Amino acid sequence: MTDANPGTAAGGSIHWKRNLAVSLVGSFTTIIAMTLLLPFLPLYVEELGVTDHAAIVQWSGIAYGATFFAAALVAPLWGRLGDIYGRKLMLVRASLGMTVAIGLMGVAENVWQLVALRLFVGLAGGYSSGSMVLVATQTPRDRSAWALGMLSSGIMAGNLVGPLIGGVLPPLTGIRNTFLAAGGLIFLAFLATTFLIKEESVPGRRQAAKAGGGWAAIPDKAPVIAMLATGMLLMLANMSIEPIITVYVAQLVQRPETVTMWAGLVMSTAALGSILSASRLGRLADRIGHWPVIAGALVAAGVLLVPQAFVTSVWQLILLRFLMGVALGGLLPCIAAVIRHAVPDRSAGTALGLSVSSQYVGQVAGPLLGGFIGGHIGMPVVFIGTSILLLAGAALVWSAKPPLMRQARPKL
Repeated sequence: MTDANPGTAAGGSIHWKRNLAVSLVGSFTTIIAMTLLLPFLPLYVEELGVTDHAAIVQWSGIAYGATFFAAALVAPLWGRLGDIYGRKLMLVRASLGMTVAIGLMGVAENVWQLVALRLFVGLAGGYSSGSMVLVATQTPRDRSAWALGMLSSGIMAGNLVGPLIGGVLPPLTGIRNTFLAAGGLIFLAFLATTFLIKEESVPGRRQAAKAGGGWAAIPDKAPVIAMLATGMLLMLANMSIEPIITVYVAQLVQRPETVTMWAGLVMSTAALGSILSASRLGRLADRIGHWPVIAGALVAAGVLLVPQAFVTSVWQLILLRFLMGVALGGLLPCIAAVIRHAVPDRSAGTALGLSVSSQYVGQVAGPLLGGFIGGHIGMPVVFIGTSILLLAGAALVWSAKPPLMRQARPKL
C-alpha cells in the first residue's frame, strides 16, 4: 500500500534515533519559545499602547489565537511540500521563520505589528508538527508509536515549561529581551536541525509526490478521516474546560486568594499525566495495535469526565484530570502512526498536515463551546457533553478500524 522502499518506510532510516533526539529537543525548545509569552501577553499589549481593560483582553485573545488560525490554514500545504521537497527542509524553514518572527516581536511598536507577527509565526512555523511527519516517516514501523510518544512528551513538556519561564524571565530581563532570548533559543534549534538531522532519501519520491501525491493518492480514506476526527476530539476535550476552570475551582476552595494557584494546578496535571504516559502507551500500541489503544483511551477519558462534573474538592478534580491526561497521552502518537501506516509515502505529509489542522480546529472550538455551554447551561454540562463526544468518538474509531488492521502491526 505504501510506495517507499524498505530502507525508509519499513525498516526506517539508519539515523532515526538521532533524528528523533534532535526533533524532540527542537520541538521542546520551539514550544517553550512560543508559549512563554502567555503570562505576560496582556502586559505587553498594554505596553504597546492599548489602555482600555476590555481592549487589552480582546487584543490579547486575538494575538494568541492568530498563530493557531494561521497554522491551521497552512499545515496541509507544508505537509504537501514536505512530501515533494523533503521533511527536513520543512523543519529548517519553520525554525528559521520562527527565529525571525519571535525575535521581531521584541521590537514591535504597536499591537497591529504584534498580531501580524503572531500570524507570521503560524504561517511560517510548524516545527513540532513537521517533526511528527519526519519521525513518522523515518522511524521503523515497529517502533513508530513509541518514537512519536517520546516526541509528544517533549512537545507537552514544552507547553508546561514555557509559561513557567514566561512568568520568571520578564521581571529579570524585560519583556522585549525575553522575545529576543526566545528567538535565540529557536535559532539553536535551527542550527541543530540543519547540521544534525539526516533524512533518508527515497528515489523517485519527488516525482511520485508531484504526479500522484496528496489526498487523492490515499486508497482507503476512512481510517484517515477517523483519525482526523479523533485528533479534533482530543483537543476539544483538553481545551473545553479552559474557559470555566477558574470559576469552577472557585466553587471548590475556601480561600479566594488561592483560586488561581489551584486553577493552574488543575490545568497542568492533565498535561503532566500525558507526558508520563505518551511513550508507554506508544510502546503498548506497537505491541498490541494502535486502534485498540485509541478506542480504549477515548473510552477511559470519557468515563473519567463524568465524575469531574460532581467533585466536591479540588483534589478530586486534580486527580481525575491527571488520570484523564494519562488516558489521552497516547492518542497523538497513535493517531500519527495510524495515518502514517494507512497512506502512501508520497502522501504522508499531506495527511499528517490535515491531522494538525483538525487538532487546531479542536483547540479553537473547545474553549468556544466550553465557555458558551458553561456560561449559559451550566459547568457540569461541559464535562458531561465532552464525555458523550469522546465515547461517540471511540465508537467511530472502532467502526472505522479496517479488517486488515486487526493484527498488532498492520501489513501494508
